Amino acid sequence: MLGPAFKEAVLEMNASNERGIDVVRNKIKMFAQKKVTLPKGRHKIIILDEADSMTGAAQQAMRRTMEIYSKTTRFALACNASDKIIEPIQSRCAVLRYSRLTDAQILKRLLEICEAEGVDKTEEGLEAIIYTAQGDMRQAINNLQSTHAGFGSITSENVFKVCDEPHPQLIKAMLDHCIQGDIDQAYEVMQHMWHMGYSADDIITNVFRSCKTHQMAEYLKLEFIKEIGLTHMRIAEGVNSLLQLSGLLARLCQKSTMPPEEA
Repeated sequence: MLGPAFKEAVLEMNASNERGIDVVRNKIKMFAQKKVTLPKGRHKIIILDEADSMTGAAQQAMRRTMEIYSKTTRFALACNASDKIIEPIQSRCAVLRYSRLTDAQILKRLLEICEAEGVDKTEEGLEAIIYTAQGDMRQAINNLQSTHAGFGSITSENVFKVCDEPHPQLIKAMLDHCIQGDIDQAYEVMQHMWHMGYSADDIITNVFRSCKTHQMAEYLKLEFIKEIGLTHMRIAEGVNSLLQLSGLLARLCQKSTMPPEEA
């Protein structure tokens, strides 16, 4: 776009490292003031990565800089949480939101890496990495590298040991017992996961993820998700005991034994 003027017309910064007001006053403002000969209709570009790490004062100073030099300079801000960017800056920008990557996209990249690095893998192992990554490519590659470094082979068991998450098969078995209304068997699985050292937050998050794709009647799935959501809210508020999770199992079993019109 800028041709040979690229090097002198583009400023790229990681705002999480350089996030104070001095950086805005010195580096960014000085660059915005700089005169660069560009083709007609082109502008200098300032790219700020992790912009949500900038302090409030730095963002206010940058807002003023954006106003003054808008005719010659364009600002590109990348962030993880747009609500941490002050409203005056957001109103001056076109907001583009990017969704999580699909499982197919992550799998394609993981296969390329495994082939290039000669990694010993299984289909279940790659599925486990995709499950734990939740659409985050960086997380997927980190989990792949950690599992290979720790065990040398990418299997489902190894991945869940490294990522330290409750195994989906355990969660699935527990949900099956709840659907059948068998509170004792469901509680045994929950108690086993609790004694393995998983936190209530880890368990409830994976219960929700597994429930969304579990094979059960649609009306029952909606009731399960509602109860799981209410329990997750209580856990987030600090009530994260085994008793809280046991109460959830009791309510799920109760919903399973009720007729559809009453549930």
